[in-house]
Amino acid sequence: MATRAACNHLHLFPSLVHPLKSTLSTKHTLFTSNSPLYSIHRNFSSSSSSSKISMSLKAGIVGLPNVGKSTLFNAVVENGKAQAANFPFCTIEPNVGIVAVPDHRLNVLSELTKSQRTVPASIEFVDIAGLVKGASQGEGLGNKFLQHIREVDSILQVVRCFDDNDIIHVNGKVDPKSDIDVINLELVFTDLDQIEKRIEKLKKSKVKDSQSKVKEEAEKSALEKIRGALLDGKPARSVTLTDYERDAVKHLYLLTMKPVTYVANVAESDLADPSSNHYVKEVADAASQLQSGIVTVSAQVEAELSELPIEERQEYLKSLGVSESGLGNLIRATYGLLGLRTYFTAGEKETRAWTILAGMTAPQAAGVIHSDFEKGFIRAETVAYDDFVAAGSLASAREKGILRSEGKEYIVQEGDVMLFRFNV
Repeated sequence: MATRAACNHLHLFPSLVHPLKSTLSTKHTLFTSNSPLYSIHRNFSSSSSSSKISMSLKAGIVGLPNVGKSTLFNAVVENGKAQAANFPFCTIEPNVGIVAVPDHRLNVLSELTKSQRTVPASIEFVDIAGLVKGASQGEGLGNKFLQHIREVDSILQVVRCFDDNDIIHVNGKVDPKSDIDVINLELVFTDLDQIEKRIEKLKKSKVKDSQSKVKEEAEKSALEKIRGALLDGKPARSVTLTDYERDAVKHLYLLTMKPVTYVANVAESDLADPSSNHYVKEVADAASQLQSGIVTVSAQVEAELSELPIEERQEYLKSLGVSESGLGNLIRATYGLLGLRTYFTAGEKETRAWTILAGMTAPQAAGVIHSDFEKGFIRAETVAYDDFVAAGSLASAREKGILRSEGKEYIVQEGDVMLFRFNV
């Protein structure tokens, strides 16, 4: 508990809100990147005008024992700390680490604005204990393992795609398809058990008001559809639901509803050309069938990277024939799977990256910083990242006419640099 509390400062940064000169009678303020502390909770319901994204997304790393799961976790957490520069990332618990999201654009903006602080977006990786067959019935860590999965936003399932006689596979041989099936079936069994119990409970329900009845009917409909898919061995995320049905079952936090990225863990020699690895092909085929993503990494390489000085890491990657670390690949895959985007705020005090859902409007993006910014939104002064860099400064962008004034209907684009004007 003490270690978790010690990391609460991850969300702390000083506030500085400047008055906005205006002829309007109401008081206005200009939001720069020097924003106050807000621990914002995630809610992926894009239909809500107050959708929130946490400063730290949570991805659970799962897999069978001895597939390289913990090796990968330890390496990406160390690499993430190195990426964080002066932002105080840390390991919250032995199996939880918050790391910086690598983004070269952030440093460019910080240099242009001569910011005192540079604050990247972050992602929280959770190293979930190795799963074994029968976990849904309490084998291994059983329910504890499954509860940890319920708490994450997406699942990164590490699948062993290398041969090594010194590392014994829990099932006796390297078989990616079998490994994927073991974990998927345990998640399916767990969801089925939960759905069966929920259906029985709904049958006994005696709600009388019409609104509750409509909601229960939507939930029953969704549960029957999902139940049918699970019995066919398909995940809940593969089922087509109406928005109302999806909202009705959201409270169940079904495990197979979680988006999944399969992490093919290969040997160093296969990193530059993973397509030559037949195990990777098996993982790719399974990912396609299960409507999931796939990324190839080498936990061995990530571990070696974490031991090198920062300035030598890129050169080492180039020597292996790759340009990006496994950490970058994992984060990019997670952002893509969850439909996430990044926008920036930049000023002399601070340059910061913010994470939002694709399709969010300017007020919703402002609400990620604080709900007051969304409620009192007036407009957003916006310039695309490339245009900002070409102009060299916000003042220059304004002079050149490329700093736009956007209203409440504006859909924030990837890489936008934004200033929010709002009522308080």
